[in-house]
Amino acid sequence: MNFLNPEFQIIRDKDRCIKCGACVRQCSYEVHVSDKDTGELYTNDINCVACHRCTSICPTRTLTVKKNESVYRESANWTSDYINQIFRQAETGGVLLSGMSNPQPYPIYWDKILLNASQVTNPSIDPLREPMETRTYIGAKPDKIEFDSNGKLKTKMPPQVKLEMPIMFSAMSFGSISLNAQKSLAAAAQQCGTLFNTGEGGLHEELMPYKDCAIVQVASGRFGVSKEYLDMGRIIEIKIGQGAKPGIGGHLPGEKINEDVSKTRMIPIGTDAISPAPHHDIYSIEDLRQLVYSLKEATNYQKPVSVKIAAVHNSAAIASGIARAGADIIVLDGFRGGTGAAPVRIRDNVGIPIELALAAVDERLRSESLRSKVSLIAAGSFRNSADVVKGIALGADAVYIASAALIAMGCHMCRQCHTGKCNWGIATQRSDLVKRLNPEIMSQRAANLLTAWNHEIKEMLGGMGINSIDSLRGNRLMLRGIGLSQKELDILGIKHAGE
Repeated sequence: MNFLNPEFQIIRDKDRCIKCGACVRQCSYEVHVSDKDTGELYTNDINCVACHRCTSICPTRTLTVKKNESVYRESANWTSDYINQIFRQAETGGVLLSGMSNPQPYPIYWDKILLNASQVTNPSIDPLREPMETRTYIGAKPDKIEFDSNGKLKTKMPPQVKLEMPIMFSAMSFGSISLNAQKSLAAAAQQCGTLFNTGEGGLHEELMPYKDCAIVQVASGRFGVSKEYLDMGRIIEIKIGQGAKPGIGGHLPGEKINEDVSKTRMIPIGTDAISPAPHHDIYSIEDLRQLVYSLKEATNYQKPVSVKIAAVHNSAAIASGIARAGADIIVLDGFRGGTGAAPVRIRDNVGIPIELALAAVDERLRSESLRSKVSLIAAGSFRNSADVVKGIALGADAVYIASAALIAMGCHMCRQCHTGKCNWGIATQRSDLVKRLNPEIMSQRAANLLTAWNHEIKEMLGGMGINSIDSLRGNRLMLRGIGLSQKELDILGIKHAGE
C-alpha cells in the first residue's frame, strides 16, 4: 500500500484526443500509458512532476495539469508537504532529495526594494539617444593608477576580464546538465560577450571553441582539473560552497556517469562522483591562500582567481579573509540558488538571502579598505533585470544567473533534476532525452534573454540619471525599502520609501 496522494492530476479531454500517443512517447516519468489491446490512453498521476512536456507536445492541446484537489485535513503545522515527505521517508529510509531552488515562502527582498528615479534637478538619460555603458571589468583593481609623461599607464594592472553586460551564466557542470545544455549556454555567452561557468565537471572537448568565454571551476572533488583545463579558462573559480547546500559537498549519481562524463571528469564509468564537504587541503584562510597562489603560479598570473562561497551568517568575515588571501573575485551565492540535487532539509533551511549577505559583505569590504582588491559577484535567484540592477546597487560588480537561463531553454521547474529524467533534455544524460534540446535554437533563446535584460538595464539606468553600470555599483541612494523593519533596512544600508 502506498500512502502518498498524487501531487498533480492529468485531465484529458477525450473529445479532443486523437490517440496519437505523443504523450506516451514523450513522458520519461511514464505518466501516460497506452492499453496495448484497446489503444485507450490512461494516466498514472502519482508519477507526474508537472514538467508540462505532454501539454506542450500534444497537437490538439488535449491535456491539462492541475494541482490534485484530494487534500488532507487542514493543519497549519502538518501541511500536506510534510505529511507526504514523512510517507516517502517511511517507505525508503533515505534522505529526501530535490533539484532547483528553495521554494519556501521566505521573504524575497528584491520585491521589497524599489528603485529611485531622476526628475528635474538630475535629469534622466534617454538610452536611445545617448550612450549607455553596461560593460564592466572583473578582477582586482589597484588602489591608484599612474601615467607617464606620454599618458601611458605605468601601473601594472592585475588580470581583468571584460564583460559586455554585468551578467554571466553560473556554474552548471557536465553531468548535472547535458552537453547540449552546456553548448547552448556557451554559445549564448560567446554571442553576448559574457562568460559561462563549466561547474566542477571539467570542460568537454566539444566546448573547446568556447574556452575564451569559460570560467573553469576547482571544487573539492577536483573533477577534470589539469594544467590544460586551468589554462583554457578566462577565470579560475575555487568552489568552497553553494547557496542551495551550504556546508555540504556534492553528489552526482553513478547512473549519470556515462562514457562522455567519465572522460571529462576523469573518473570511472558508473561510479558516483562525490565532492567532499571540505577541500582536503583547506581548513583555514592560510590554506586557501596557498591554493589561490598555486593556481596563479600554474597559470603565470595571467588569470583572475575567484572563490565561491554560500551566503551564511558570517559571510562578511569570510569574504574579508578571502580578499586578504589574494583572491581577485568573490562569488556569493544566496539560499535561493538552484542545484541539480540537494537534500531537501539543507536546501530549505540552511543559508541566508543573497540580498542581506551581499549588502553585509560589500559594507565589510569597504570598511576595511578591501573593496577595490576584489570584484564581487552575486548569485542565487536573479529572476529579471530589475533584480540585477538592485544587486549591483547593493554592491555587486556583476551577477550570475542559472535557473533563469534554464527556464529560457524550456525548464519548467519541476525540481526533479536529480532523477536524470528531464523531459526537456536539460538535467539528463539519457541520449533519447538529450537530443530533444537543440543547441542552436536554445542558445539563441538564452542570448535573447540576456539581450532583453541588457536593454532593460539601460532603461533603468537612464531613469536614474546614470549612464554607466560602474556608477551604480554600491550606490544605495538609488534604492528604497518598502514593508521592511528598521533592522532589515540597516543591514541592507538603504532608506525606507518616503525618506
